[in-house]
Amino acid sequence: VRPGEVTCVLGDNGAGKSTLIKIMSGLHDYTSGTMLVAGDERHFSSPRKSLASGIATVYQDLALAPLQSVWRNFFMGNELRKGPFLDAARMRSIADEELQKMGIHIGDLDRPVGGLSGGQKQCIAIARAIYFGAKVIILDEPTAALGVKQSGVVLKYIQAARDAGLGVVLITHNPHHAYLVGNRFLVLKLGGVALDK
Repeated sequence: VRPGEVTCVLGDNGAGKSTLIKIMSGLHDYTSGTMLVAGDERHFSSPRKSLASGIATVYQDLALAPLQSVWRNFFMGNELRKGPFLDAARMRSIADEELQKMGIHIGDLDRPVGGLSGGQKQCIAIARAIYFGAKVIILDEPTAALGVKQSGVVLKYIQAARDAGLGVVLITHNPHHAYLVGNRFLVLKLGGVALDK
């Protein structure tokens, strides 16, 4: 995975895509092979270690709290404080600015994130990962449950992340989506690499 490129990982169910994500994101360790991060061999003992190395994973369920506001979701686990209190005004302002940078216009950042479209939710998760210092973003089937229009929106933001110099790993069943944004293609079959192009 290189900066400014989208590496598409394709394969049927059971091909090993989820296992690969879990290794890169620190949920599982690998038993053979080598994982290099910036040239150094790495084993992540937790997702926090993976994130500290600049690897952010956006899962299918997005890890968003549907009843919380957009800005609360953006800063979930990384809240800004002003003394003993949350600095809501600053978090609102930063979330708005970061979403606008990616061309996402939500309007009311106090609205519950559960009321947004699937594409908007994906974009919030991507913008959040970029803001908190991700150098590599792993996207797990980001268009799986989306219609044509919303899929197009998400693919546009994947291109924006790539153009901002991030390395993107796109896990997908959809070769058409991969073709639209991908620079490199990896096809997995039964846990092994069937094609690397």
